[in-house]
Amino acid sequence: MYSFKNDYSEGAHPSILEALAKTNLEQTEGYCEDHYCEKAKTYIKHAIGVENIDIHFFVGGTQTNLTALSAFLRPHEAVIAVDSGHVCVHETGAIEATGHKVIALAGHEGKLRACDVESAVASHTDEHMVKPKLVYISNSTEIGTIYTKAELTALHTICRQYNLLLYVDGARLASALTSKANDMTLKDLTLLSDAFYIGATKNGALFGEALVITNDILKADFRYHIKQKGGLLAKGHLLGIQYMTLFQDSLYFDLGQHANDMADLLRTGIAKAGYNFLTDAPSNQIFPIFPEAIVTALETQYAFYRWSSTPDSTAIRLVTSWATKEEEVLAFISFLNTLN
Repeated sequence: MYSFKNDYSEGAHPSILEALAKTNLEQTEGYCEDHYCEKAKTYIKHAIGVENIDIHFFVGGTQTNLTALSAFLRPHEAVIAVDSGHVCVHETGAIEATGHKVIALAGHEGKLRACDVESAVASHTDEHMVKPKLVYISNSTEIGTIYTKAELTALHTICRQYNLLLYVDGARLASALTSKANDMTLKDLTLLSDAFYIGATKNGALFGEALVITNDILKADFRYHIKQKGGLLAKGHLLGIQYMTLFQDSLYFDLGQHANDMADLLRTGIAKAGYNFLTDAPSNQIFPIFPEAIVTALETQYAFYRWSSTPDSTAIRLVTSWATKEEEVLAFISFLNTLN
Protein backbone atom coordinates (compact mmCIF):
# COMPACT_ATOMS: atom_id res chain seq x y z
CA MET A 1 0.00 0.00 0.00
CA TYR A 2 1.46 3.35 -1.07
CA SER A 3 0.96 6.33 1.25
CA PHE A 4 -0.15 9.82 0.34
CA LYS A 5 -0.84 10.62 4.02
CA ASN A 6 2.00 13.08 4.56
CA ASP A 7 5.33 14.44 3.34
CA TYR A 8 7.55 13.03 6.09
CA SER A 9 7.03 9.27 5.67
CA GLU A 10 10.41 8.80 4.01
CA GLY A 11 13.79 9.26 5.71
CA ALA A 12 16.09 11.82 4.12
CA HIS A 13 17.47 12.83 0.75
CA PRO A 14 20.56 10.79 -0.22
CA SER A 15 22.74 13.92 -0.24
CA ILE A 16 21.89 14.55 3.40
CA LEU A 17 22.55 10.94 4.39
CA GLU A 18 25.87 11.09 2.55
CA ALA A 19 26.87 14.29 4.35
CA LEU A 20 25.89 12.86 7.73
CA ALA A 21 27.80 9.64 7.09
CA LYS A 22 30.87 11.48 5.85
CA THR A 23 31.04 13.63 9.00
CA ASN A 24 29.85 10.96 11.43
CA LEU A 25 33.05 10.55 13.45
CA GLU A 26 34.05 14.20 13.50
CA GLN A 27 34.13 15.89 16.87
CA THR A 28 32.25 19.19 16.99
CA GLU A 29 31.08 21.76 19.50
CA GLY A 30 27.64 21.08 20.94
CA TYR A 31 24.33 22.93 21.02
CA CYS A 32 24.49 24.39 17.49
CA GLU A 33 27.74 26.27 18.14
CA ASP A 34 29.68 24.16 15.64
CA HIS A 35 31.12 25.23 12.30
CA TYR A 36 28.46 23.32 10.33
CA CYS A 37 25.65 25.32 11.91
CA GLU A 38 27.57 28.53 11.25
CA LYS A 39 28.11 27.57 7.62
CA ALA A 40 24.44 26.62 7.28
CA LYS A 41 23.43 30.04 8.63
CA THR A 42 25.72 31.69 6.08
CA TYR A 43 24.10 29.74 3.25
CA ILE A 44 20.60 30.56 4.46
CA LYS A 45 21.41 34.27 4.77
CA HIS A 46 22.79 34.19 1.23
CA ALA A 47 19.59 32.53 -0.04
CA ILE A 48 17.49 35.16 1.74
CA GLY A 49 19.68 38.09 0.77
CA VAL A 50 19.58 39.67 4.23
CA GLU A 51 22.36 39.63 6.84
CA ASN A 52 20.73 41.25 9.87
CA ILE A 53 18.77 38.19 10.99
CA ASP A 54 19.21 35.60 13.72
CA ILE A 55 18.83 31.91 12.82
CA HIS A 56 18.17 29.12 15.32
CA PHE A 57 17.82 25.42 14.57
CA PHE A 58 15.14 23.15 16.05
CA VAL A 59 14.17 19.52 15.60
CA GLY A 60 10.43 19.93 15.02
CA GLY A 61 7.70 22.42 14.20
CA THR A 62 5.68 22.26 17.41
CA GLN A 63 8.86 22.79 19.42
CA THR A 64 9.72 25.78 17.23
CA ASN A 65 6.27 27.34 17.56
CA LEU A 66 5.90 26.97 21.30
CA THR A 67 9.44 28.21 21.99
CA ALA A 68 9.15 31.23 19.72
CA LEU A 69 5.64 32.30 20.61
CA SER A 70 6.13 31.89 24.36
CA ALA A 71 9.38 33.86 24.14
CA PHE A 72 7.85 36.67 22.12
CA LEU A 73 4.78 37.18 24.32
CA ARG A 74 4.20 38.55 27.81
CA PRO A 75 1.95 36.42 30.08
CA HIS A 76 -1.27 38.30 29.31
CA GLU A 77 -0.76 38.40 25.54
CA ALA A 78 -2.48 36.14 23.02
CA VAL A 79 -2.05 34.66 19.56
CA ILE A 80 -4.44 35.32 16.67
CA ALA A 81 -4.75 32.36 14.28
CA VAL A 82 -7.14 30.89 11.75
CA ASP A 83 -9.27 28.14 13.31
CA SER A 84 -7.63 25.46 11.14
CA GLY A 85 -4.12 26.64 12.09
CA HIS A 86 -1.59 24.15 13.40
CA VAL A 87 -1.32 25.88 16.78
CA CYS A 88 -5.11 25.65 17.15
CA VAL A 89 -5.67 22.05 16.11
CA HIS A 90 -2.57 19.88 15.95
CA GLU A 91 -0.20 20.85 18.77
CA THR A 92 -2.10 19.48 21.79
CA GLY A 93 -2.58 22.94 23.23
CA ALA A 94 1.18 23.61 23.29
CA ILE A 95 0.74 27.38 23.08
CA GLU A 96 -2.03 27.44 25.69
CA ALA A 97 0.14 25.25 27.93
CA THR A 98 2.67 28.10 28.05
CA GLY A 99 -0.10 30.41 29.27
CA HIS A 100 -1.08 32.13 26.02
CA LYS A 101 -4.61 31.97 24.67
CA VAL A 102 -5.07 31.28 20.95
CA ILE A 103 -7.83 33.44 19.48
CA ALA A 104 -9.24 31.28 16.68
CA LEU A 105 -10.87 33.01 13.70
CA ALA A 106 -12.76 31.59 10.72
CA GLY A 107 -10.57 33.22 8.09
CA HIS A 108 -10.96 32.56 4.37
CA GLU A 109 -9.63 29.54 2.43
CA GLY A 110 -7.50 28.62 5.43
CA LYS A 111 -5.93 32.08 5.54
CA LEU A 112 -6.19 35.10 7.82
CA ARG A 113 -7.01 38.46 6.29
CA ALA A 114 -6.25 41.91 7.60
CA CYS A 115 -9.95 42.44 8.35
CA ASP A 116 -9.96 39.27 10.47
CA VAL A 117 -7.06 40.56 12.53
CA GLU A 118 -8.72 43.93 12.96
CA SER A 119 -11.93 42.28 14.22
CA ALA A 120 -9.96 40.28 16.82
CA VAL A 121 -8.30 43.45 18.09
CA ALA A 122 -11.62 45.30 18.20
CA SER A 123 -13.28 42.57 20.28
CA HIS A 124 -10.55 42.53 22.94
CA THR A 125 -10.91 45.92 24.50
CA ASP A 126 -9.41 46.05 27.99
CA GLU A 127 -7.49 44.32 30.77
CA HIS A 128 -10.39 41.97 31.54
CA MET A 129 -9.50 40.09 28.37
CA VAL A 130 -6.30 38.74 26.90
CA LYS A 131 -4.46 41.21 24.73
CA PRO A 132 -3.92 40.19 21.08
CA LYS A 133 -0.23 40.56 20.32
CA LEU A 134 0.91 38.05 17.71
CA VAL A 135 -0.61 36.97 14.41
CA TYR A 136 0.20 33.37 13.47
CA ILE A 137 -0.13 32.14 9.88
CA SER A 138 1.15 29.12 7.95
CA ASN A 139 2.50 29.16 4.40
CA SER A 140 1.34 26.90 2.92
CA THR A 141 -1.79 26.56 5.07
CA GLU A 142 -3.33 23.43 6.56
CA ILE A 143 -5.55 23.14 3.49
CA GLY A 144 -2.82 23.70 0.94
CA THR A 145 -3.52 27.32 0.04
CA ILE A 146 -0.71 29.87 -0.05
CA TYR A 147 -0.40 33.56 0.78
CA THR A 148 0.29 36.09 -1.95
CA LYS A 149 2.69 38.95 -1.41
CA ALA A 150 -0.26 41.36 -1.37
CA GLU A 151 -1.98 39.35 1.36
CA LEU A 152 1.15 39.19 3.48
CA THR A 153 1.75 42.90 2.94
CA ALA A 154 -1.80 43.66 4.13
CA LEU A 155 -1.24 41.55 7.25
CA HIS A 156 2.10 43.26 7.87
CA THR A 157 0.45 46.67 7.55
CA ILE A 158 -2.39 45.88 9.98
CA CYS A 159 0.10 44.38 12.44
CA ARG A 160 2.16 47.55 12.39
CA GLN A 161 -0.99 49.63 12.83
CA TYR A 162 -1.95 47.76 16.01
CA ASN A 163 1.55 46.99 17.28
CA LEU A 164 1.22 43.24 16.65
CA LEU A 165 3.89 40.72 15.75
CA LEU A 166 3.57 38.64 12.56
CA TYR A 167 4.85 35.06 12.68
CA VAL A 168 4.91 32.61 9.76
CA ASP A 169 4.93 28.83 10.26
CA GLY A 170 6.99 27.49 7.38
CA ALA A 171 6.67 23.74 7.85
CA ARG A 172 5.81 23.49 4.14
CA LEU A 173 7.48 26.71 3.04
CA ALA A 174 9.42 25.00 0.24
CA SER A 175 6.18 23.94 -1.40
CA ALA A 176 4.68 27.42 -1.01
CA LEU A 177 7.68 29.22 -2.47
CA THR A 178 7.97 26.90 -5.49
CA SER A 179 4.24 26.84 -6.24
CA LYS A 180 3.15 28.14 -9.64
CA ALA A 181 0.83 30.53 -7.81
CA ASN A 182 3.56 32.02 -5.61
CA ASP A 183 4.85 35.56 -6.05
CA MET A 184 6.98 35.80 -2.89
CA THR A 185 10.61 35.19 -2.02
CA LEU A 186 12.44 34.41 1.21
CA LYS A 187 13.50 38.04 1.28
CA ASP A 188 9.87 39.18 1.10
CA LEU A 189 9.10 36.99 4.11
CA THR A 190 12.02 38.52 5.96
CA LEU A 191 10.88 42.06 5.28
CA LEU A 192 7.19 41.43 5.97
CA SER A 193 7.31 39.31 9.14
CA ASP A 194 8.89 39.48 12.57
CA ALA A 195 9.88 35.82 12.51
CA PHE A 196 9.32 32.76 10.35
CA TYR A 197 10.77 29.30 10.04
CA ILE A 198 12.11 27.33 7.13
CA GLY A 199 10.84 23.78 7.48
CA ALA A 200 12.99 20.84 6.42
CA THR A 201 11.38 17.88 8.21
CA LYS A 202 8.80 17.85 5.40
CA ASN A 203 11.31 18.69 2.69
CA GLY A 204 14.10 16.16 2.59
CA ALA A 205 15.69 16.28 6.05
CA LEU A 206 15.62 13.62 8.74
CA PHE A 207 14.42 16.42 11.01
CA GLY A 208 14.90 20.15 11.27
CA GLU A 209 13.34 23.61 11.30
CA ALA A 210 15.30 26.85 10.99
CA LEU A 211 13.75 29.79 12.84
CA VAL A 212 14.59 33.18 11.33
CA ILE A 213 14.11 36.15 13.67
CA THR A 214 13.99 39.43 11.77
CA ASN A 215 12.78 41.83 14.49
CA ASP A 216 15.75 43.02 16.57
CA ILE A 217 13.57 43.38 19.67
CA LEU A 218 12.91 39.62 19.70
CA LYS A 219 16.51 38.45 19.39
CA ALA A 220 17.96 38.99 22.88
CA ASP A 221 18.51 35.91 25.06
CA PHE A 222 16.61 33.65 22.69
CA ARG A 223 18.95 30.70 23.28
CA TYR A 224 17.87 30.78 26.94
CA HIS A 225 14.31 30.15 25.78
CA ILE A 226 15.40 27.29 23.52
CA LYS A 227 17.24 25.61 26.39
CA GLN A 228 14.39 26.11 28.85
CA LYS A 229 11.92 24.50 26.43
CA GLY A 230 14.20 21.50 25.83
CA GLY A 231 15.04 22.46 22.28
CA LEU A 232 18.78 23.06 22.46
CA LEU A 233 20.06 19.87 20.81
CA ALA A 234 23.41 18.65 22.17
CA LYS A 235 24.28 17.15 18.77
CA GLY A 236 23.25 20.34 17.04
CA HIS A 237 25.75 19.78 14.25
CA LEU A 238 23.31 17.22 12.83
CA LEU A 239 20.92 20.08 12.13
CA GLY A 240 23.67 22.26 10.70
CA ILE A 241 24.88 19.55 8.32
CA GLN A 242 21.38 19.00 6.98
CA TYR A 243 20.67 22.68 6.40
CA MET A 244 24.12 23.22 4.94
CA THR A 245 23.37 20.45 2.42
CA LEU A 246 19.95 21.84 1.57
CA PHE A 247 21.15 25.42 1.06
CA GLN A 248 24.65 25.13 -0.36
CA ASP A 249 22.92 24.97 -3.74
CA SER A 250 19.26 24.89 -4.81
CA LEU A 251 18.41 21.49 -3.28
CA TYR A 252 15.87 22.90 -0.80
CA PHE A 253 13.89 24.51 -3.59
CA ASP A 254 14.38 21.60 -6.01
CA LEU A 255 12.80 19.22 -3.50
CA GLY A 256 9.86 21.56 -2.93
CA GLN A 257 9.41 21.84 -6.67
CA HIS A 258 9.37 18.05 -7.08
CA ALA A 259 6.64 17.73 -4.44
CA ASN A 260 4.59 20.35 -6.28
CA ASP A 261 5.18 18.73 -9.67
CA MET A 262 3.87 15.42 -8.35
CA ALA A 263 0.84 17.18 -6.84
CA ASP A 264 0.19 18.92 -10.16
CA LEU A 265 0.30 15.57 -11.95
CA LEU A 266 -2.08 14.05 -9.42
CA ARG A 267 -4.41 17.06 -9.54
CA THR A 268 -4.57 17.03 -13.33
CA GLY A 269 -5.30 13.31 -13.49
CA ILE A 270 -8.07 13.52 -10.90
CA ALA A 271 -9.66 16.51 -12.66
CA LYS A 272 -9.56 14.68 -16.02
CA ALA A 273 -11.32 11.78 -14.36
CA GLY A 274 -14.19 14.16 -13.64
CA TYR A 275 -13.79 15.00 -9.97
CA ASN A 276 -13.77 18.33 -8.12
CA PHE A 277 -11.71 19.61 -5.19
CA LEU A 278 -12.54 20.99 -1.76
CA THR A 279 -10.03 23.84 -2.12
CA ASP A 280 -8.05 25.45 -4.91
CA ALA A 281 -4.73 24.41 -3.36
CA PRO A 282 -1.65 25.08 -5.53
CA SER A 283 0.83 23.35 -3.21
CA ASN A 284 1.69 19.73 -2.41
CA GLN A 285 -1.57 19.10 -0.54
CA ILE A 286 -4.71 18.46 -2.60
CA PHE A 287 -8.26 17.66 -1.46
CA PRO A 288 -10.28 15.79 -4.09
CA ILE A 289 -13.94 14.99 -3.49
CA PHE A 290 -15.14 11.46 -4.30
CA PRO A 291 -18.28 9.39 -3.75
CA GLU A 292 -17.94 7.21 -0.65
CA ALA A 293 -17.70 4.04 -2.78
CA ILE A 294 -14.68 5.45 -4.60
CA VAL A 295 -12.97 6.41 -1.34
CA THR A 296 -13.52 2.93 0.08
CA ALA A 297 -12.06 1.36 -3.06
CA LEU A 298 -9.03 3.66 -3.02
CA GLU A 299 -8.37 2.71 0.59
CA THR A 300 -7.68 -0.87 -0.49
CA GLN A 301 -4.59 0.31 -2.35
CA TYR A 302 -3.57 3.68 -0.85
CA ALA A 303 -3.17 5.38 2.50
CA PHE A 304 -4.53 8.92 2.94
CA TYR A 305 -6.62 10.97 5.34
CA ARG A 306 -10.36 11.45 5.10
CA TRP A 307 -10.80 15.20 5.51
CA SER A 308 -14.50 16.03 5.51
CA SER A 309 -17.75 14.35 4.51
CA THR A 310 -21.29 15.09 3.33
CA PRO A 311 -24.10 12.52 2.97
CA ASP A 312 -23.10 12.05 -0.69
CA SER A 313 -19.33 12.44 -0.82
CA THR A 314 -16.03 12.58 1.03
CA ALA A 315 -13.08 14.94 0.60
CA ILE A 316 -9.72 13.27 1.17
CA ARG A 317 -6.26 14.75 1.58
CA LEU A 318 -3.47 13.59 -0.71
CA VAL A 319 0.05 14.82 0.05
CA THR A 320 3.06 14.45 -2.21
CA SER A 321 6.65 14.81 -1.06
CA TRP A 322 10.22 15.37 -2.17
CA ALA A 323 10.44 11.56 -2.54
CA THR A 324 7.13 10.82 -4.30
CA LYS A 325 7.74 8.74 -7.41
CA GLU A 326 6.02 9.67 -10.65
CA GLU A 327 5.12 6.04 -11.33
CA GLU A 328 3.20 5.91 -8.03
CA VAL A 329 1.20 9.00 -8.99
CA LEU A 330 0.41 7.55 -12.42
CA ALA A 331 -0.59 4.26 -10.82
CA PHE A 332 -3.02 6.09 -8.51
CA ILE A 333 -4.61 7.88 -11.46
CA SER A 334 -4.82 4.65 -13.44
CA PHE A 335 -6.49 2.83 -10.55
CA LEU A 336 -8.92 5.73 -10.06
CA ASN A 337 -9.92 5.52 -13.72
CA THR A 338 -10.79 1.84 -13.35
CA LEU A 339 -13.28 2.79 -10.65
CA ASN A 340 -15.33 5.13 -12.84
